[in-house]
Amino acid sequence: MPGRVDFDRVLVVDFGAQYAQLIARRVREAHVFSEIVPRDITAEEVAARSPIGIILSGGPASVYAPDAYEIDHEILEAGVPILGICYGHQVLAHSLGGDVERTQEAEFGRTDLLVGEAGVLLEGLPDEQQVWMSHRDSVVKPPPGFRVTASTTASPVAAMEDPERRMCGVQFHPEVAHTPRGQEILKRFLYEVCGARPTWTHVGIIEQAVAAVKEQIGESDAICALSGGVDSAVAAAVVHRAIGDRLTCVLVDHGLLRSGEAEQVAEAFEGSLDTDLVVIDAADRFLAALAGVSDPEAKRRIIGETFIRVFEEFARGHSEARFLVQGTLYPDVIESGTGDAAKIKSHHNVGGLPDDMDFELVEPLRDLFKDEVRAIGEELGLPEPIVWRQPFPGPGLAVRVIGEVTRERLDILRAADAIITEEIRRAGLERKIWQAFGILPAVQTVGVQGDTRTYAYPLVIRAVSSEDAMTADWVRLPYEVLERISSRVVNEVEGINRVAYDVTSKPPATIEWE
Repeated sequence: MPGRVDFDRVLVVDFGAQYAQLIARRVREAHVFSEIVPRDITAEEVAARSPIGIILSGGPASVYAPDAYEIDHEILEAGVPILGICYGHQVLAHSLGGDVERTQEAEFGRTDLLVGEAGVLLEGLPDEQQVWMSHRDSVVKPPPGFRVTASTTASPVAAMEDPERRMCGVQFHPEVAHTPRGQEILKRFLYEVCGARPTWTHVGIIEQAVAAVKEQIGESDAICALSGGVDSAVAAAVVHRAIGDRLTCVLVDHGLLRSGEAEQVAEAFEGSLDTDLVVIDAADRFLAALAGVSDPEAKRRIIGETFIRVFEEFARGHSEARFLVQGTLYPDVIESGTGDAAKIKSHHNVGGLPDDMDFELVEPLRDLFKDEVRAIGEELGLPEPIVWRQPFPGPGLAVRVIGEVTRERLDILRAADAIITEEIRRAGLERKIWQAFGILPAVQTVGVQGDTRTYAYPLVIRAVSSEDAMTADWVRLPYEVLERISSRVVNEVEGINRVAYDVTSKPPATIEWE
């Protein structure tokens, strides 16, 4: 199809590493498309994806453990270039006849790498350089056909290559910032070993997405589930570029939005897209469906199904549109549980969808991380307030009220959350923080105000920094900002008598509490 861009594809085999998503991101930063796949992927499944390269991630196990993760040996014989990292390096060595042993000295953290016969990956880099290690087992003898290209005091085979079979392995982690020359090493694998083309660019992504949407929708009409966040906004912009005024954007006010959000979204979109925006008030319907429900997975399923039913009813009165556009992202798919990952939580737009819906989904951003979506939004000319709007979950405040969702609890949380937003903006921190919001646990605590005993809800403040929501660190908010938020909340919001601050990163926590 004219305008369609074909991207080279690199598969990242996930052996349970904390860095699998980071490897995928680093490959994309080198302008090559990457996809995370499960460790039990078969040679046939690999062939169906036609990758130009495969990266074996790190992992927590030993290759000699009874339940050690392995790889289909036929993948190693398929002629596709392979790079093993940490555990992936050991799997590669062990599978091809090398020796892996538990050495006396483990390596965790910064380590000096000594380069010998540099090979392709380390060519032109310093003979001694710093790398990041995280392992106990080491490759002590390379497989036949491999040559050792670098070592450390505890890793005799810290890097190895077989140029004939285009296979490489490194014991260290080139994907982390603590390996200063790591991205150069990854690029050398991608460009020199795999022969990758750097076509994964913002313009190329848009061109491919628009072409794919045209092919999927044809001459039909579509509606877009618009939330006001950057994901659905960029999805709408891509689809609008593909089908023009045959797209209608629909904002469902489910009663779980932040203070004044429906009005703010309508105002922000006025003039930014030459398409209709319809706002549907369905708050009573959603609250009735959620009555008595406390389980977070049940909440997400109920919200996902109710969304679909509202959109189906709308579509029946608008040309029977059978295509529903969603701003689903790659992290949504991974966390909702696929063949590529265990389920962490269902996203209402992925795992929460009913099986019997009338729509065919259009998800032009399904393969993208959040930072890629923002860049595409800027490329498409969307207004800055939309592109840089803080992420907000599709289920809204329902997953920030911990326990049963009631109108009273929503009103309390909405008022407190508005104060958090206002004080973060006042402190000039809005663009420096990924998300800052409030959580209302459905428990009550004792307090005292004006010499009178109170029994009210606590508010938990959550503020995190992140690039793509796959990992996140809690923000060290200035004490004076926390003090202003706490003081205002307990004085201005009836129903809250205590404020706490969440200082947990992801992992082990998730960003949202539910």
